Amino acid sequence: MDYLNIPGLPLPLSTLVLGTEGYVLEESESCEARLDAWFDGGGNIVDSGRRYGNGESERVIGNWIARRGIRDEFNILTKGCHPDGMTRRVTKRHLDEDLAGSLDALGTDYIDLYFLHRDDPSVPVGEIIEWLNEHKAAGAVRVLGASNWTRQRVAEANKYAEENGLSGFAATSNYAGLAAANEPMWWECVEMDEEYREWQIETQTPNFCWSALAHGFFSGRYSPEDEADGDQTHKDIVRTYYGDDNWRRFHRAGEAHHWRDISAVQIACAYVISQPYPSFAVAWAANVEELEELFESAEVKLSLDELEWLKSG
Repeated sequence: MDYLNIPGLPLPLSTLVLGTEGYVLEESESCEARLDAWFDGGGNIVDSGRRYGNGESERVIGNWIARRGIRDEFNILTKGCHPDGMTRRVTKRHLDEDLAGSLDALGTDYIDLYFLHRDDPSVPVGEIIEWLNEHKAAGAVRVLGASNWTRQRVAEANKYAEENGLSGFAATSNYAGLAAANEPMWWECVEMDEEYREWQIETQTPNFCWSALAHGFFSGRYSPEDEADGDQTHKDIVRTYYGDDNWRRFHRAGEAHHWRDISAVQIACAYVISQPYPSFAVAWAANVEELEELFESAEVKLSLDELEWLKSG
């Protein structure tokens, strides 16, 4: 497992990040088994959000951390200000409420990485930075991040922070996976384009790539001939990822096992963590066996030529 440092955090972070969207209290035993395997295998960070599992994802994580007694050995990334349907919630009140709810559910008095889940371009970015810095000054958060924010807004926020002696966004969380999205998976999600990627390389800003495995597109369970059935995940994958370029990338990821001896899923994961900027792959696993497959991909480092070959299709 590779690890990267982010200023402001005492622990280096594993480049693989366990996604916990969908974790609910009713399935605590299964969720905690995955969390145990994650931590015991070298993973030391999870990705959550105030809205995940209707708030239960954070509760599951908090209960597990308390049981293991590892708060000082583990990093929590969680997010607030998720929209309500198609209604934006980037206000000071919503931020304060979401952060307080996260701290309570997680059973902690600080969050290692706190990201705004979305932006609201109508709100002056300086105001948002001021709100976040109030919580950072109070010790409730250590590092600030922006999830699904445009490059321009992140740069504007960081410029304001620098000019005013405040903390800006130390990291982003945008989609930057091997399969390009035809359209956003969810409302106002941001995919890193080439200009964004060049900015990420130039500034060496870390990115936490959500849905690093493209919702299972590389799993082999789907084919170009498939019609979307009644399963919503299948419909979302067809809508978001089906296309000639992505199928060529899928086949190239499959071909890669001849020289890497790993699966297409593992290649897709390695693609994310091998970027020429600090890059973390947020990946979801249905069981412990899938976690073990992810751990293997964390040992693979692709070259720039290999990254280009995979992406070119």
